[in-house]
Amino acid sequence: MTRAIFLACLALAVPAIADPSPWETAGESPTPAGGPLAASLRTLARDARTLPPERQLRETPPDQDDAAAVADPGPASSAPLGFEAALRRALVANASVGQARAEVGVATAQKRGALSAVLPRLQATGGLIRNSEEAAFGAPPNERVILPLNDWNFRLLLSQPIFAGMREIRAYDQAKEGVRAAEQGVRATEDRTLLRVAAEYISVVGGDALIEVGRQTLALAEERLRQARDFFEAGEATRVDVVRAESAVKAAERTIALARRDRGVAAGQLRVDLDLEGDIVVAEPRLDLPPRPDEALLIQRAEDTRADLRQARSALRISELEISKQKGAYLPTVTADAGYVWQKTTFPSDRYGYAALRLGVPIWTSGEIGARLAVARERERQTRLAYEEALRTVREEVRRSLLNLDTAETSLQLSREQLQAAEAEYEQVSDLYRNQEATSLDIQSSEATLADARRAVVVSDLARLLAGLEVYFAAGDLKSAVLKEALP
Repeated sequence: MTRAIFLACLALAVPAIADPSPWETAGESPTPAGGPLAASLRTLARDARTLPPERQLRETPPDQDDAAAVADPGPASSAPLGFEAALRRALVANASVGQARAEVGVATAQKRGALSAVLPRLQATGGLIRNSEEAAFGAPPNERVILPLNDWNFRLLLSQPIFAGMREIRAYDQAKEGVRAAEQGVRATEDRTLLRVAAEYISVVGGDALIEVGRQTLALAEERLRQARDFFEAGEATRVDVVRAESAVKAAERTIALARRDRGVAAGQLRVDLDLEGDIVVAEPRLDLPPRPDEALLIQRAEDTRADLRQARSALRISELEISKQKGAYLPTVTADAGYVWQKTTFPSDRYGYAALRLGVPIWTSGEIGARLAVARERERQTRLAYEEALRTVREEVRRSLLNLDTAETSLQLSREQLQAAEAEYEQVSDLYRNQEATSLDIQSSEATLADARRAVVVSDLARLLAGLEVYFAAGDLKSAVLKEALP
């Protein structure tokens, strides 16, 4: 198939690809229609339309079969994995999210265990005893056995804690805070997983776009190689120009191979996070993000909703309750007991019941309670310092994410301007080279500049999308912003 037919097909395919970008639908600054991959295809199609007729009719040289094999994308699935579908699958299939949700069950079970400390307990005990001798007093028929040779007994005991210095209540409150912390741990894990999967998905999309950029660079290098050979055969160029063009072809093939390697690495990690097998076909990310609030509102939202900050507050509350619990060890404990005894021994009775109110007061513990209280106070101090540091870190993460987004938008705009200048430069240098008014070094430098500009547009376009997601991640609102789900 000739290159002209191939490029003409791309030119026809571009309008179908060039849909509005996700950033235009998000109300952000306007971008050219379509994403980086569509922009790359449009550039290639424009190059096809500007080729002279004699260049459009030439076949790919026979010795370029290896290059064609490198550029061949291979079989692909007809059902691409959408960006939002990938994020939703991550919340269902990712192992880290499953582990975090299981931790909620652990914390709930611990809360039930803490509640059992204030509830009554019923216990049954019994035993069989073989004594070495039997003892009794009295004469038959009034004989009373006080030590049977073969003895047995059965006891039923009911115990109810009445007061223990409020330690059981504090422990139960700690367990409830543990459940809240585990629930916030699920939120934090979900947000981290969503951001990680989004970054991996964007890397795969970027890999596809960079592969396409590599193919465009390879096509330019192959065309220059053809021209250099024609000029050499006509005696208008030296062998150096041909060798230099061959080197450019191999460099373009190597760039494609590296882009495929990076794309495969990102796709492999995406398969791990989504629990998938086989090749993954992706589509350009399309998001409808809400309007971005100002910095002060984002910081306030982060302080109120960030899951890791809520976890830190729960940890601080648990440490404060631990101090109160250890102070309760100085107070007396009161327990009510009731029981029923059934035994073989008839003295004083073989069956009887009882009730008791037991009181315990710690008078001297050799500093044990004081040591535990001192440990609890130091732990509370550590937890408070950790919370204050986490609060400062969250604020700076919001500011840094906004700075990254502004930088990404500026970089995208500059890379587009760079691409326009590189395209204009290449068109002029290419015309001069065809007319033997420019050297092979000039056209090689122009090709390299154009390839760098195309890669810069692809990278900057996707980097801006990721930076926008990082802003909502820093604010603790990523899941609701991306998937339109309300925060708990």
